This record gives sequence, structure tokens and C-alpha cells, in this order.
Amino acid sequence: MKIIIAAGTGFLGKNLEKYFTEKGNEVYILTRNPKRKNEISWDAKTLDTWKNLLENCDVLINLTGKSVDCRYTERNKKEIYSSRIESTKVLQKAVDQCVSKPKVWLNASSATIYVHSEKHLNTEKNGIIGDDFSMNICKSWEKEFFKVETENVRKVALRTSIVLGNNGGAFTKLKMITKFGLGGKQGRGNQNVSWIHIDDFCTAVEFIIRNNNISGEINVTAPNPLSNEEFMKKLSKEMRIPFGINAAVWQLEIASIFLKTETELLLKSRNVYPEKLIKNEFQFSYPNVESAFSNLM
Repeated sequence: MKIIIAAGTGFLGKNLEKYFTEKGNEVYILTRNPKRKNEISWDAKTLDTWKNLLENCDVLINLTGKSVDCRYTERNKKEIYSSRIESTKVLQKAVDQCVSKPKVWLNASSATIYVHSEKHLNTEKNGIIGDDFSMNICKSWEKEFFKVETENVRKVALRTSIVLGNNGGAFTKLKMITKFGLGGKQGRGNQNVSWIHIDDFCTAVEFIIRNNNISGEINVTAPNPLSNEEFMKKLSKEMRIPFGINAAVWQLEIASIFLKTETELLLKSRNVYPEKLIKNEFQFSYPNVESAFSNLM
């Protein structure tokens, strides 16, 4: 396949590129700072010569968006919003101008679209979507993506949970704090953690590409979310760290200022189930967190 990954130089993009390249596919990356032969310059908002790359491609994957791992200042909030909306808009323009359009377009979204939920398990069908900054970003993003129906282009929004991998993402930070004895529960510890192993993320993306029955919104997450307290206990056990200091909410609030992030990333309860993947018989290599930790260690 000919695969285009917009903003493919981050954690997820690098892993997807490696995964698909090793399977003999032709992968091109749209990036602001091209350094390799398969990287093409784009600014994620202006239609330019990069659009020619989309001609006759099989798959378009858009991962563009300023990281939410920052303080929610007004400036950052605007960038988080505009980076997602503008990139989706300009890619739609490019797709519209193609004579031979991509067969499938996967656009990033987030499992954060669902409300804080400790009891209710959110599937694509019965998930409860609320109203705050993070959820509204996701809603606006998906609305822009699905606004235009393009003939013969199957569209999928990837509602991805926390992706666990050793070469980037949240897991490297979680290992670090656990190593230093800070791997106790965060806040009350009863907030749910929805997660997926990086290998399962990559195979799920390929499964979606190859399965024409899958379209619309899809939860890309392992089928067994668990509480923050249990998640951190199991991580400490796998790392053979005998203790982990708990962090109260007020401590996290202070720490988040120094770390230039937001406590929502740790304290929001993401209780998400991949119903569409399960119903289409996708097989997880790491369905529970113990097997994921064991492999990553």
C-alpha cells in the first residue's frame, strides 16, 4: 500500500511508519521539518505541492495536533484547537482535488471525548459525551472530519486511549516516577485508566484499514480498563519497586504547574470499551495490563 501519515514524526507516527514499512508498504510522512527522503514539507494549514502525494494513495492517516500535555493557557488552548481543525480542513481540500482519492482516511481523535466515568463503560454506541474544554475539542475535531462525505473514501475517527510503549508517550514518564518511588495512586485512585499496547495500536490500525465494514468513530483501546490505583500497583510489581508514595490532588495541582501540564491527564476517569473492534473479531495481543507490562519490561 501507499500510506501517507500527516504529522508522522511523533510517538504514534514513528511506530506506525516502522510497522507498515517492515511489511513492505510505501510510507510517506508530512512534516514541518523534513529530514529524510520519505518526508515531505507541509505546515498543516496551507494547500501546497504536498497535495500531489495523496494522488493514488491507499491510506491517509492524520495524527496532527498540538500535544495536550501542556498548561491550558488561552494561547495553548487556541493552538490545540486550531492545529486539529486546520489540518483536517486542508487535508479535506487536498482529498477533494485528487482524481484518484485515498481509499480510507483515518483521523486521530481521543477517548477523552467521553465524560469522567467510574461506573459507566463507554462504547461507541452508548458512550456519554459531555461538555468541557477537552471534550469540546474532540467534538469539534470529529465534526470537521465528518462534515464532508467524500465518495469512495471511507472515514474513521480513532478515539485512542493512552498508548503504552517504550519509545515515547505517557508510559516512559509513568516508569520514571515509579522508579523513584512515586508510583502510588494519583488522587483517590478510583479513576479508570483506558490504555492500549503500542503493538496492538499498530495492528488495530491495519485491521481497520483492511476491514471495509469499519467506519465512523471507533474506540482504539484495550478491552480491560482498570482503576488508577490498580494500574500503578501492577506497574510497581512488574518493575519490582516495593513501595509507591500516593499523591493527593493538591500535590498534583502544584506539581502540574512545575511540570507545565494539567492534572486532568491523570485524574480524569476514562472508562472505554472497544466494542466495534471486538464485534469485528479483532484479536488483542495484550488484552490485559499485566501482559502489556510484562512485554514492555
